[in-house]
Amino acid sequence: MNGGQRIFRDFLKSEFCEENLDFWLACQEYKSFDTPAELIQRAASIYEEFIRADAPKEVNLDFYTREIISQSIQHPSPSCFVVAQRKIYSLMENDSFPRFIQSEQYKVLFIAASKPRGLGKHRKALRIKSTGDLIQHDSKPIILQSELSLHLAC
Repeated sequence: MNGGQRIFRDFLKSEFCEENLDFWLACQEYKSFDTPAELIQRAASIYEEFIRADAPKEVNLDFYTREIISQSIQHPSPSCFVVAQRKIYSLMENDSFPRFIQSEQYKVLFIAASKPRGLGKHRKALRIKSTGDLIQHDSKPIILQSELSLHLAC
């Protein structure tokens, strides 16, 4: 997890919903596995940690989505969490993220990223597409899809 992700996660933690980002990142990692053994092991782990009723980091999903996942992990594929991941992403994009960009953590992050760093370096900024705010940065993006991306130097 890079610096920008950590700051966003800290904000989510202050709102008691950091499991959303943790789940989203776990799903991203899950998609990178290609052997059946890896998929089976990691699908079971994600299900136990985030999906099952009373999971330690249970995410807010409807019964229908949970049921589809419960069935699909019997024969896991790289896409078995896609619907749930999209729902959690949408929840972050429409609920948590707008509050984050109004938060003190974001303001500190923005100021830090906007400061020039050393001689010959260009002024840095952030770009947040979901709000339309033009804040550009020329470095690595946080791993939160394009609409919810913070581009930060880490």
